[in-house]
Amino acid sequence: MAAALVTLTGLSVVGLAAGFVLALTAQTSADISQHVLVAVFATTLNLFAHSLMMFYLLGKGRAVKEAMAEHGLQGDYMSRVARLRGPVFSRATVAMVLTMAAAIVGASVDVQVMPPWPHGVAAAAAVVLNVYALWAEVVALRGTSRIVDEVNHRLIAVPVSTGD
Repeated sequence: MAAALVTLTGLSVVGLAAGFVLALTAQTSADISQHVLVAVFATTLNLFAHSLMMFYLLGKGRAVKEAMAEHGLQGDYMSRVARLRGPVFSRATVAMVLTMAAAIVGASVDVQVMPPWPHGVAAAAAVVLNVYALWAEVVALRGTSRIVDEVNHRLIAVPVSTGD
């Protein structure tokens, strides 16, 4: 599942970058239409991917917490999970907000309410911040996976009570 989430988020970031390049190289209205199509699809995919990533990390944290409580395990696992999740939640949220802002401003450019430069600046910032968020997500997924493996290893070592 983690690999699928990274792939989905990565594809959305590539799509945002492709939309940005299409806008920079556009010379005709057909080029602008292609930019809009790619950018709207990438924006939708991006919001979906980051949201799924955050829910996945919440679920992993909850699974670790429940396993610890159910089996009486001690350790700093939850604080480690929280430290890994923190950067993802803040960076991905800001990346999503900036991506949405770029799309909204882009719509304003399309109807000639705003000049193109604010859209370009917001789009460039969104691409950069999405790469930064993706990196944080990869780090969090790797770290969380190690924590889950540690907890599972400890669970295997815990003797099972038969209730006698």
